[in-house]
Amino acid sequence: MMENTINHHLTDAVLMGYASGSLPEAFNLMVAAHVSLCDSCRAQVESYDAVGGEVLDNAPQNGVEMTESSFMATMALISGGPLDEAAPARLQQTRNAVLPGPLQDYVAGGLDEVKWRGIGMGVKQAILPTSSGASARLLMIPAGAAMPDHGHHGLEMTMVLQGAFKDEDGYFARGDVEVADSDMHHTPIADIHEDCICLVVADARLKFDGFLPKIVQRFARI
Repeated sequence: MMENTINHHLTDAVLMGYASGSLPEAFNLMVAAHVSLCDSCRAQVESYDAVGGEVLDNAPQNGVEMTESSFMATMALISGGPLDEAAPARLQQTRNAVLPGPLQDYVAGGLDEVKWRGIGMGVKQAILPTSSGASARLLMIPAGAAMPDHGHHGLEMTMVLQGAFKDEDGYFARGDVEVADSDMHHTPIADIHEDCICLVVADARLKFDGFLPKIVQRFARI
């Protein structure tokens, strides 16, 4: 898959929330997927991690001595075993796939493993298993198709994984993230050249004006 320039990024507040561990699981998944493709946002997260580490280093000590092997032992526990020296190569492989590595973990594989469900007008979705507080789903919009005009009751983030879409806020291609809040009302339209696949996370349901979209909303859980 060809590399592209990412023009729409996550906010500093979201990246800081990810670094501090204060986001719901669905939003953590969004950040993990985005930073696996975006060098600049990954650098931001790393800088926030470094600040947090500096704070911990300068915090009052509780008297517990750390051995030289403590860090390696902790990393082994996190990974479930010995540290994987092949991780950088695997990161590049998943970076070039439609689904970045963090998303592959949620669908137990690549795009072929996604269990799509039609929700009307050719649009398909797959709800991902995340904890309460926010939802996450993969959304496939046929090339050239438009989503119903809608607003938001809360915060919604949409990251393009394949293809592109445009709306009143701009043009979004692979890796780009659109952040929509209760002030935004828009009509996303998929680019005509390729089906658009997105990761969508939200902490509240969408706000539709039309009767039919409201009916679909009831069983699609959007």
